[in-house]
Amino acid sequence: MADGLLAGGGLGSEAMAPEPELPGWAAEEELERLEKGLFENEDSCSDCSDHAKPGSSLQSFVPEGKTHFPEMFQTSQLLFYERFRAYQDYILADCKASEVKEFTAEFLEKVLEPSGWRAVWHTNVFEVLVEVTDVDFTALKAVVRLADPYLCESQVSAFTLECMKELLDLKEYRLPLQELWVVFDDSGLFDQTALAIEHVRFFYQNIWRSWDEEEEDEYDYFVRCVEPRLRLHYDILEDRVPSGLIVDYQNLLTQCEESYRKFLNLRSSLSNCNSDSEQENISMVEGLKLYSEIEQLKQKLKLIENPLLRYVFGYQKNSNIQAKGIRPNGQKVTHVVSSTMTTGLLQSLLRDRLCPEPCKEETEIQFHSDPLSAINACYEGDTVIVCPGHYVVHGAFSIADSIELEGYGLPDDIVIEKRGKGDTFVDCTGADIKISSIKFVQHDAVEGILIIHRGKTTLENCVLQCETTGVTVRTSAEFLMKNSDLYGAKGAGVEIYPGSKCTLSDNGIHHCKEGILIKDFLDEHYDIPKISMVNNVIHNNEGYGVVLVKPTIFSDLQEDAQDETEENKALKVQTSGEADEAGRVDLEELIQCATGKMELYARAELSEQVEGNCEIVNELVAASTQKGQMKKKRLSELGITQADDNLMSQEMFVSIVGNQFKWNGKGSFGTFLF
Repeated sequence: MADGLLAGGGLGSEAMAPEPELPGWAAEEELERLEKGLFENEDSCSDCSDHAKPGSSLQSFVPEGKTHFPEMFQTSQLLFYERFRAYQDYILADCKASEVKEFTAEFLEKVLEPSGWRAVWHTNVFEVLVEVTDVDFTALKAVVRLADPYLCESQVSAFTLECMKELLDLKEYRLPLQELWVVFDDSGLFDQTALAIEHVRFFYQNIWRSWDEEEEDEYDYFVRCVEPRLRLHYDILEDRVPSGLIVDYQNLLTQCEESYRKFLNLRSSLSNCNSDSEQENISMVEGLKLYSEIEQLKQKLKLIENPLLRYVFGYQKNSNIQAKGIRPNGQKVTHVVSSTMTTGLLQSLLRDRLCPEPCKEETEIQFHSDPLSAINACYEGDTVIVCPGHYVVHGAFSIADSIELEGYGLPDDIVIEKRGKGDTFVDCTGADIKISSIKFVQHDAVEGILIIHRGKTTLENCVLQCETTGVTVRTSAEFLMKNSDLYGAKGAGVEIYPGSKCTLSDNGIHHCKEGILIKDFLDEHYDIPKISMVNNVIHNNEGYGVVLVKPTIFSDLQEDAQDETEENKALKVQTSGEADEAGRVDLEELIQCATGKMELYARAELSEQVEGNCEIVNELVAASTQKGQMKKKRLSELGITQADDNLMSQEMFVSIVGNQFKWNGKGSFGTFLF
């Protein structure tokens, strides 16, 4: 499956000679030729004569191997927009999933030469040269015969001409079009044929799923399935997807295919059985379990295929960094990083950092020319001091011990720039990590600039120039960010996972896709994240300042908490601190527990700042109330009747006050349902 996902075209990827990109498909002016050539109507195709052909605009390649096959069309290097346009405008359009084969056949009838061309029939076992005598468009198959002279390359030495004839006879000399690679012809006569077959081959190798036809039969198959899967394929090719996520996707796809195959076999056996036996009942139960399993796997696949949700819920990376612990001799070391060391700089370091007070004991100092080597040399309790300079690193910072990483000077004077493609920049798993006064610059990134997997990480007086997402706070991790500036993320500036704790104080978060993204209810067993936001300026983000992400199904669970949520939506400050007889939660009490010492006064007009903060509090309070109802219901089902509804005891929210929201594209706060 990995080869199929990454290659985009079997034989061409396995045996192609290095070739430049296709000039005919890549250029804009070539698209005009395609409109007149590849996708013209049937009548105009038939009118084309050899002398009118300008020659082939496609390149060719020679398959590697002992057998000297003729050159073949090189079509497996098409760009994203080329495939996208072909599927959207000419092949699939607005068809249903059940109509894919029909639409594809109609497309092939317009552009495919019905006979007179040669191709290499490529399988996992052999390649053989054949001639096409006719095409069955409805079945997407070609009628073939062996070419003369007979050319075949096989991994099985006993595969003779007689064996090949017997095999073709069993197949009635009809082969799937996607298994044929068209032999090159520089006249241009078969360019359309080669490209059309490439589109069919790519679609059934990388886009089509065997269960697609059983999905909801709506007129949006291209939007729901084709486009996201096509984008994922090219994101993988262009190294925009973490390697771990690729493995997860391939494993999920394999599991879903196996489960679906078992489900089909079970359903077939049930349809052939008319008896109302106990075995049939058992099989039906197994079928229901398989169906539920398939639906869950399909949902996970869709999360990864959707570019908006890929990093939200699709990837739970587990960091395998091992902490070193305390040095064998128990001593702590101070690591000094500087590209060049002068006497003046050394004196300043001794005065300000190394010996600010009369030394009670000797301190070991190690010098490094780059910060990565210093981090790798650290043990528990060490300190890394980075002197002013511009440091370029090509590896990832993996911090597994409790250390301090601090810049000696202003953040703009201590720049650590990550170059080279890779999954991570800074990974933190230590129990208590402190980073201060450093500017991190990220390029060609696949994941965020800083990921806290577990433990506590404190970031103070830093600048984060992001590429993909900014800071990711995973489940069970704790993150404290103070007096820092974060910008440039193509995703969210800060991603907060369920079960984590995040404190943001006096920061600037701007020019990102979204400012702060709170991932709630990923799993009902995870607690809501504990969030504190005080005096942050969240501005100029493309979407919302703060986004709460939760599944659509969660909205169906609001019935039990309807009274509470309606009260919260009004966001009215109640003067009475007592709950009524119906057991409703006092809104002011909820807000007080959500905002700590923040006091809300009833005003006729709220400023943008207060309105944004109240909007966030309102939604989070409503969400926590609903989750409390869910928890209470589960405990009740287990026979546990004492379910605590007091939010104060759960310590859900610490403080959300004093934040400023300015010039965010969609507003201060939004909820995204998936």
